[in-house]
Formats: sequence, C-alpha cells, structure tokens
Amino acid sequence: MINYSKLWHILIEKGMNKEQLKKTSGISSATMTKISKGESVTIKTINAICEVLQCQPGDILTWEPDKKSLEKQ
Repeated sequence: MINYSKLWHILIEKGMNKEQLKKTSGISSATMTKISKGESVTIKTINAICEVLQCQPGDILTWEPDKKSLEKQ
C-alpha cells in the first residue's frame, strides 16, 4: 500500500494546501482524491508533484505492506 503522509507534511512545511498543489501541478480532482485515499497514481502524477515541490518521490510517499502481502510471507 502506498502511504502519502509525507506529502501532507511537506505541504504544511511549504504553506500549501491540497487545492494549491492540484492547481500548480495540473492534477485532476479525481487524482487528488486517489492520493487522499492512499490509492496508486501514475509516475507522471508523482513527477508533476515533485516538480512543484522540488523533491524526490521518496520525500512524498512510502510503501507499506498490506494484509495480503503479509499473509503471503
């Protein structure tokens, strides 16, 4: 599962909100909703966010195993 909690922290640090990020990066409302729900988005979207925030992908998201992944082990 992708966790975007780091993204929300960076937005706070930079004094931005989700709407400002959406507008400056060109992300659609549907994509912003996906991010808010922790769903996957395209690399193109991650790239657009990183360009706006001047950061690396690892600065805005982490991967965490979900229950299915843990059950396979």
